[in-house]
Amino acid sequence: MSDVDESARLWKVNRTIHELVKDRGFQVSDEEINMDLGTFRQTYANSSGSVDRNQLNFFTNSQANPMEQIFVFFSEEKSVGVKTMRKMLSILEEKSIQRGIIVFPGNMTPSARKVIVAMAAQYRLEEFSESDLLVNIVHHTLVPSHEVLSTEEKKILLDKYRLKETQLPRIQLADPVARYYGLRRGQVVKITRPSETSGRYASYRICF
Repeated sequence: MSDVDESARLWKVNRTIHELVKDRGFQVSDEEINMDLGTFRQTYANSSGSVDRNQLNFFTNSQANPMEQIFVFFSEEKSVGVKTMRKMLSILEEKSIQRGIIVFPGNMTPSARKVIVAMAAQYRLEEFSESDLLVNIVHHTLVPSHEVLSTEEKKILLDKYRLKETQLPRIQLADPVARYYGLRRGQVVKITRPSETSGRYASYRICF
């Protein structure tokens, strides 16, 4: 892939990951999301046109709870191994951040995935390949609106309809939309679709 093609690819990936973080309730400037390709290249590409992925790393705070932070780490390594995961974890430890997302060009080794599981008690780590982020799936016109319910909103829903968690339809943890919003087991998402009769129709799914 030429540097020109790669910079265009990373421009799309960078925009989607900023939209993802914003849609999860974290602070993101509109300038980052609306940045055009020319500005992106001027900001992040060197004289030969290649982008240093380290410059794309960023962390931000939750709008609801400024003490909660998330760090987005772009891996230079095409096939992410344990070494890259250790590098990311050292940054999280240094900045006292518990949540991290790693974005990588190719794939992730089984050993690196084991690190995510092994550190789950201390760090909430998520992974996306650049291919996952070329298009924002939830901004597609065919994808209905999704809203993650708070613990209190979930309780109100279950009480109102006298439901048990097991009675709710399910959304899988590995579902692309569930991954986009960072859903955890037990969280409920409200899905709003257009309806020919009532204008809008809401349904609920629980992540399992």
